[in-house]
Amino acid sequence: MSGGRDVYIVGNWKMNQSLEEIDSFLNQISTLNSNNHAWIAPQALHISKCLEKKPGFLKVGSQNCAHEDSGAFTGELSPKSLKEIGVHFTLIGHSERRSLYGEGDDLLYKKTLKALENNLYVIFCIGETLEEREAGKVEEVLSEQLSNGLRDINSKNVLIAYEPVWAIGTGVTASPEQASDAHKFIRNFIKENMKLDSQTTPILYGGSVKPENIKELLSNEDIDGGLVGGASLKADSYINLHKNA
Repeated sequence: MSGGRDVYIVGNWKMNQSLEEIDSFLNQISTLNSNNHAWIAPQALHISKCLEKKPGFLKVGSQNCAHEDSGAFTGELSPKSLKEIGVHFTLIGHSERRSLYGEGDDLLYKKTLKALENNLYVIFCIGETLEEREAGKVEEVLSEQLSNGLRDINSKNVLIAYEPVWAIGTGVTASPEQASDAHKFIRNFIKENMKLDSQTTPILYGGSVKPENIKELLSNEDIDGGLVGGASLKADSYINLHKNA
């Protein structure tokens, strides 16, 4: 991590955590003393609970948001309503949203615009599948996802999360060289092709991030934090992510 950028430890809880587990987590991390940004994204129905019980330093986000503020979109989450209840950020384009629910670049672009319009921070997720990596298409995939999903966007409220799909929830982490190459490509691509500021835009790594590997990942000058799944569910593990970052 370099360039004066901050470090972000973002927990994506996915469809996990009971109310009892959330209470325990929030109580245990209340004494966390960290210079890093501490963010979590719980299930949608637990967002209000987390906002009510969280320590002051913790930011709560959504795992998804809609492309419109209101309307006939059953089951969707209005970015305007998320902002109204105190939500700080939203994930957009996570690989599970892309692959399981068919969310394409054009929809993700519209979601990003609407989230930013409502003053939400956006963590925009990109990453290649194993098949795409083995076919030598990593840079092609990343450039397409960036240029289509964030086209003409210039905002200080955008973070990018590089998550190689083959490393999410598998226990396999991209090697330091793989992570370094991808993050360097992303930052250079932003500089040469996009309106985002390549020097100040945080780029997070996601994919089996753990307390044991966070320090090595952050030793890379282009990695500014982690988007963390399983290792963010337990308070002691989340605290250790901050301690080791």
